[in-house]
Amino acid sequence: MEKAYKLLAAQEHISANAAKKLIDSGKVFAFDKKVKIARALMKENTTFKIMHTQKPKKIYEDENIIVINKPPYITSEEISKMYSTPLLHRLDKDTSGILILVKNEKWQKKAIQEFKNQNVYKEYHAWVSRIVSEPIVVDMPLKTIKSKSGAYSKIDKFGKEAITEIEPLMAFNTKSKVKAIIHTGRTHQIRAHLSYINHPILGDEKYGGKKANRVMLHHYKFKIFDYEFSADEPKDFTVMEEYND
Repeated sequence: MEKAYKLLAAQEHISANAAKKLIDSGKVFAFDKKVKIARALMKENTTFKIMHTQKPKKIYEDENIIVINKPPYITSEEISKMYSTPLLHRLDKDTSGILILVKNEKWQKKAIQEFKNQNVYKEYHAWVSRIVSEPIVVDMPLKTIKSKSGAYSKIDKFGKEAITEIEPLMAFNTKSKVKAIIHTGRTHQIRAHLSYINHPILGDEKYGGKKANRVMLHHYKFKIFDYEFSADEPKDFTVMEEYND
């Protein structure tokens, strides 16, 4: 037995530090499971599979904003550094889709006010467990707890208002693809609400989801002021339609 990062470093002919970073980024798999702990002991004949990150794709740019179709496995902050432009909002590392960078500070202040006034349209697509056959509105307050292991949101009557509209897009025997429209922007809102109605997102083990390569959540459409954008779903999203149980 040997530590995972050492085996990966030998397999890929990279440094130990580079191997640790790959594992910590969630891009390394073995035996069809994500390797979560760099120092985990594994068999010396283990073969690793690395999910290579796609390059962010620019959808639109003007004097106010840059709109990116964010791939999974990369943080919003990394993309912000790539373009040397601050973020208007953030997406979780596993979440793909529309990410807005701001070039104009005056416009940014107005946009933040639009978020506060709930005048922004945010539509996500997600693959979830079980069949979703009809629209569902989840109006349940959320309380977010932050710790060293990351943030976690739960239903709490003393929490902040959170409203999510869920609509089925397609359904198979054991999973469904849904549209989620959020009227508020609480931490992990869609993930917590879908878990609450017993349809956790595939790959979202933190909220009870079945194992998958990543949390299967994509920011598909965004509207603010006179802007409206949509982002093509990544390959791992569309491939799931081929495996319809």
